[in-house]
Amino acid sequence: MQLPLLLATAADPSGQIPLWLVAPFALLLLLIAVMPLTPPGIKHFWDHYYAHTSVGLGLAVAAYYFLQIAGGGAVVGHTLGEYFSFICLIGSLFVVAGGIHLKVKDEATPLANVTFLAIGAVIANIIGTTGASMVLIRPWIRMNKIRISAYHVVFFIFIVSNVGGALTPIGDPPLFLGYLRGVPFFWLIQHVVGQWLFTVALVLAAFYVFDRRSYRHAPKKIQADIDRPSEGIRFDGAINLAFLAVIIGAVFLPDRYFLRELVMLASAAASYWLTPKVVHAENHFSFGPIKEVAFLFAGIFATMMPALGYIDQHGHEFGVKKPVQYYLASGSLSSVLDNAPTYATFLRLAETTAQSEHPADFKNAKDEPAVVAVLRATPKDAALIIAVSLGSVFFGAMTYIGNGPNFMVKSIADNAGVHTPTFFGYVFKYSLPILFPILALGGWLFL
Repeated sequence: MQLPLLLATAADPSGQIPLWLVAPFALLLLLIAVMPLTPPGIKHFWDHYYAHTSVGLGLAVAAYYFLQIAGGGAVVGHTLGEYFSFICLIGSLFVVAGGIHLKVKDEATPLANVTFLAIGAVIANIIGTTGASMVLIRPWIRMNKIRISAYHVVFFIFIVSNVGGALTPIGDPPLFLGYLRGVPFFWLIQHVVGQWLFTVALVLAAFYVFDRRSYRHAPKKIQADIDRPSEGIRFDGAINLAFLAVIIGAVFLPDRYFLRELVMLASAAASYWLTPKVVHAENHFSFGPIKEVAFLFAGIFATMMPALGYIDQHGHEFGVKKPVQYYLASGSLSSVLDNAPTYATFLRLAETTAQSEHPADFKNAKDEPAVVAVLRATPKDAALIIAVSLGSVFFGAMTYIGNGPNFMVKSIADNAGVHTPTFFGYVFKYSLPILFPILALGGWLFL
């Protein structure tokens, strides 16, 4: 789980956002996608200067907001606060999870892998997609190290880092944002458990096909090693479970004086100093992955302000009315934008649409929780909340930048020497041909 980003959509209500201002965001996404594919000399340059590029593009957009848009400074300040909250939670979970070492059987059968991912999907709703990803990715790599492949990382991102966390407000930040805006804690699970089970089951089935084929093509000696009885599980760094609980609990603290962030940072610092060095060594722990995420998402948060602002100002012109349209539209943007502001944008669009269609029902709704309560009371409008919720969470798995844990999982896998797909390889080899048809079918059947 990432920290819920308590944001109004990043748009200045008193000024128009020019469409060309979206160019830095598009350029940054293009660089993230293309630069790892370039010749070694250019790639080496990117590896050394990606932080300067990302922050530079973000500062250029922020300067325009300060100088050219009335009230732009407030928008930049709000976005900066969101980013700080985001990176505090992501970073603290990364550090604490790095102090938890699960020793599992080194060679996993396809059935054992499916079971592991299914458990991860459930855990994602308890400790969030980020927490589950950081705790489970290293044992996942270790238990498959004898035949680890790119698809192991991809399907882990699909299930544990995204789709799994769609049931509770703790699972993924868009859902917590909905909870804070009036969606009851258990309301969503009552309405989406069928589609969640359907989606998780189909993604697991697709993974089993890949993993079974890999197992069958493995040499006989490797198959024998995989099939030998498990040696059980060893758990080291138990003190970090307490720090993990503190971080999750901090999400519910009042949003004042950076209290939540200070508690998270204190937990991370205590975890780092109290965790035995041998545990960090066994996890091959380093700050490299979180450094990369921090710099890239600093640019993404800043440059996506105009993209979200333009949607907020012109979204009503897009003709999005039906639940499946909300599902696909919010999902499409969640693939390349942070899913919390995407959720906020489309929830507001749903509120505006419903109020325009039957304004009398909203005459006594004085604040957003009251508006959301009216939406929930009407099945047609309630379907819009469900569509936005699932679209924002599920489609975060479509690209590496769709959700915070995705890029971090890739970085950890890269540092562990695992071959991972490029940005375009991930999209065109896995998410578009495998995940998207499953998500589209689920939307068509349930929405």
